[in-house]
Formats: sequence, structure tokens, C-alpha cells
Amino acid sequence: MERVERPPSDPELKRRIQELINYKGDGHNTDLVADIIENALKIYTDVQGRGDVRVIQTAVRELRYAFKLFAPHAHVRKVTMFGSARTPPSKTEYQQAVDFARHIAAEGWMVITGAGPGIMQAGHEGAGPEKSFGANIRLPWEQSANPIIQHDKKLITFKYFFTRKLTFVRYSDAIVLFPGGFGTLDEGYEALTLMQTGKSKIMPLVLMDKPGGAYWKTWDKHVREHLLRNQFISPDDLDLYQITDDAAEAVKIITRFYRNFHSMRFVRDLLVIRLKHPASDFAITALNQDFADIIMSGKIHAIEETPEEREDNQYLDLPRIALGFNRRDYGRLRQLIDVLNSF
Repeated sequence: MERVERPPSDPELKRRIQELINYKGDGHNTDLVADIIENALKIYTDVQGRGDVRVIQTAVRELRYAFKLFAPHAHVRKVTMFGSARTPPSKTEYQQAVDFARHIAAEGWMVITGAGPGIMQAGHEGAGPEKSFGANIRLPWEQSANPIIQHDKKLITFKYFFTRKLTFVRYSDAIVLFPGGFGTLDEGYEALTLMQTGKSKIMPLVLMDKPGGAYWKTWDKHVREHLLRNQFISPDDLDLYQITDDAAEAVKIITRFYRNFHSMRFVRDLLVIRLKHPASDFAITALNQDFADIIMSGKIHAIEETPEEREDNQYLDLPRIALGFNRRDYGRLRQLIDVLNSF
């Protein structure tokens, strides 16, 4: 693949951009903001189509506002609930969604939904508006915000699906999918694709059937018979999701995932995994034996916080382990996290 070359730097432009930033006053991430401004100015000459520029303009506006809205709640775990907007309150799935949201909120979590009716309204009904976020989408039908979140400050209305999807994934610590249509399946497949390819963090993805139902069991059968059998996915990819028909079990699946595991990030060639409790030498030896197939170089080892994490002030009080992960077998990485949670 050919590399896109950066144009030569314009010192005078950079100076004027810095003057503009200084005029604006105190802020954050000056270097990154300066780069955004510089690229915005390049749009003036590089992009002629007015419609194309509007896409960039709207996307930046929507993401800026969404990030601002979520920032005060960054310390709170959040679960995104997907499901059909056409599920009426009389349906078992609706009441099940209310029950799940109520229980996960009682565990200290917040709930994100698409802010519409059906399963989305059920999620807000169970969690309550104070523990709810709504990420609405402008459509010509069926997608006005539900009455529970409609007048809440934590409601965002997006024009584009891609900015809305990015917001869902970026701020979710877990995803639960109830039965739904094309949109629900799209969100589920995208979440799986992003985790499978390492483009999003590993998180619990729970597929919720109604009690005795077979919506997701039938979907799982299709995945195994057509995707797995034809080697379009790896056997370990099946560990990226779990199926249940019990709301209490779904809550357990999610909370267990964070029993010891806290978070992770790449620092150069190392995958740093942050834990709530340190792993013993014996446990690390076992991990090296059981997960040698996903280690590219070196061994799994305990590590102090890295300079990059100190710069970003990221969870400096937590114990850590690190490994040279091959960046390919994310289903196996999910299995490693499950083992860490069993210690």
C-alpha cells in the first residue's frame, strides 16, 4: 500500500494557528487542535464539493458535542442496549429489557440506547433518566426520542449513522442486543467486527433471547454452520459473544468481565493490561504456558505504568501485566481476560 505523503510544513500558517489558539485561551491538547485547524483550512482548497464539506462539518460538530456530553461521566461504566424500535411494552422482550436495565443500573452502571421507542425506551425506563444516555438519529419515521429521555440533557441527536455508531462503541463498556431488525443486526456485526480486528476494545457482548426464545440461538447456528464451517471466522471468535435468555445472567456476564480486568491499551509494541488485583508470579507463569500462541515476542510479565500512561494520567494506581500480543487473535485475548478474572 502506498503511503500518503504529508505536504511540507508552512511555518507562517502554524504561527497564525497558534496565535488563534492563544486568543481562544486555556484549553486542552493544543497540538492536536492545531492539526485539526490546519486540516480544516486545507479543505478550503482540497475539497470542492459543498456536500462533501458539509459531511466533514457535521461530523466534527456531532463528535465534539458527543465527547463533551460524555466527559463528565467518564468514570462510570456504561452498557449500550440495542433492539427493535417496534417492540411494544406488552411484549416479553420489552419487560425483559426493563428488568436488565434496572439491575445493571443498580450495579452502578449507566445505560446508552438509540433513544427511540421499543427496546430503547425499555432501557431508559429500567435505568431511569438520571442513569441514561440517548443517542438518537434523525429519520423520517419512527425515531423521535422516547418520552423518558426526550428532554434530558444527556440526549444527542445525530444526522449520520457513522458518528452515532462511533459514539456507541467509544463509550460502551458492554453491549447487549435484544431481538431486532436490520439495525440491531448491523450494530451487532459491527461490534463483533471491531473487536475481532482490534479496532475497538474487548468488552462483553451479550445476545439476549426472551425466555425459551431462539432468535439469537438461530443466529448462532447460522454463524457456526456457514461462517465457522467455511473458515470465514476462527473458532476463538465465538468467544467474543455470549447468549442468554436471563436478564440476571446477562448482568453477571458483564460484571464478571470487570471483576479483575480493568482496561487495556497498546503502548508501542506492548499490550498493557490493567488489573484491579496484581497477578502472582505463579499465575503469570501459567498464562505464558497457556497463551504462548498469541505472544509475538518476549513473555507476559508484570510492568509498572509506562511513560505514555503517565502522560495521559491513565489509571496510575493499578497493577499491570504486558505482552507482545500478535494483534490478530482477539478471541484468544478474550479467553486470557476470562482467565485473569478467575484469579
